[in-house]
Amino acid sequence: MSKVFTITEGLENLGALRTGGQGSVYKGRRMGPVLTAVKLLPTPIHSESDDDKNFRNFSNEVAKLQKVNEEPNPNVVKILSSGITDSGSLPYIEMEYIEGPDLCELLQPPHPKVFMLKEVIRVADQLANALAHCHSVGVKHGDVKSNNVKYNVHTGNYVLLDFGLAILTEEERRSSIRHAGAIEFMAPEQHDGAMLQQTDVYSYGIILYELLTGSVPFPLTGNGETGRNAIMLAHMEAPVPDLREARKKNLPDDWSTLKQTQEMQVPQWLLEVADKCLQKSPDARFKSGVELHEAIINGSLSADGKLSTTAIQAENERLQHLITHYQQEEAEKDKQLSSLKILAAQTGARFNKEQGTFERNKGIVFLPKLAFTGIVTVAILFAALFVYAFYTKKQATVIKPVYVTAQDYMKPPFMARPYNYDSVVRANNRKLAAARKAAANKAIKATVDSAVKQATPVKKKRKKFLGIF
Repeated sequence: MSKVFTITEGLENLGALRTGGQGSVYKGRRMGPVLTAVKLLPTPIHSESDDDKNFRNFSNEVAKLQKVNEEPNPNVVKILSSGITDSGSLPYIEMEYIEGPDLCELLQPPHPKVFMLKEVIRVADQLANALAHCHSVGVKHGDVKSNNVKYNVHTGNYVLLDFGLAILTEEERRSSIRHAGAIEFMAPEQHDGAMLQQTDVYSYGIILYELLTGSVPFPLTGNGETGRNAIMLAHMEAPVPDLREARKKNLPDDWSTLKQTQEMQVPQWLLEVADKCLQKSPDARFKSGVELHEAIINGSLSADGKLSTTAIQAENERLQHLITHYQQEEAEKDKQLSSLKILAAQTGARFNKEQGTFERNKGIVFLPKLAFTGIVTVAILFAALFVYAFYTKKQATVIKPVYVTAQDYMKPPFMARPYNYDSVVRANNRKLAAARKAAANKAIKATVDSAVKQATPVKKKRKKFLGIF
């Protein structure tokens, strides 16, 4: 790639990364494989002396930026150097080169249109940590937006970049914002060129809203002066669209119903943080990144963002209820144990408390529960069958023949009734018929046996020839 101009001696220009009204960012290289990002500011410096107002302002702001790196922070880009370019006399800031996508790139296809809640909270914590670090040393960023936050693919951290606006004068900032700034992320007071710590807090709230919904609250259509003025007016006067409704509308269709339901459970403390960040008046917002980061930490540690006395009392009551429940369970177990000990004493066995079983003593046999139940059941069945048979058994009537003569009939107890000759005759006739039938059957069987014997041929035995065959 051809070099447009020389940055400075020992710093190779590898081409522009992005350009804008607030300056351009170039990819640079010092020695060997070390890459850097160089921010060039649009206002030239004619003389590197205190007589030049631009140089004086630039030097003062750079001195503030150097405080950012006095104590390293994993969520803030490192400022490596600053100076004036060899060609063009433009002021520059050399920063650490972060390899990875911007937040705005992570919201574009093929990525989901919104961040998952778990990742939103992670970004919220790390970006608030970056602002807290900068504000604690008196540095205001002034250009917090989603394409100034990178995901470092080597460390897994989100890093705040591009402190270029922080070193512009108030007039330069006002002109830059009016014509080329990211108007969707700017606080109402920036319309007048003001830059406060609460200004960074407002832009932070815009990023948080964008991650949760997939869009900024007041998106810019076109880049004309009319459209930019309308967006700035919306920041100053229009209410912020409902965050939950916007998130529900932009949830990916390929997410399951369960996942969509879970991802709509935005914590109340996170909604309150976003709402406070996006207040129109700077005084109604968090005073600085330090206070903002504390709110994020408190929110992640409790359900409502506050460790209130009511919440603590409710938790204590819940724990006391659990203790009472466990005590009742132990008392019930002790009662059952006492009953088992009594049973063991009555049966001559010894109850093992640790294993919850009876141990057999010598000379005493304990049947398994299943076998004992089977024996008792069989005994009950036998008893029931015996009772049933006893009450349903019919007594057999035995009729014995009685031979009565005429002389006997004249004696008691028969003398009281007449002799029944007809019954005697019928009985004798039955006996005679049975005898005849038996004799006839015997004669028929003998006749049949004789006929079968006569009809069966007798096989003669053949004499063997020579006694062999």
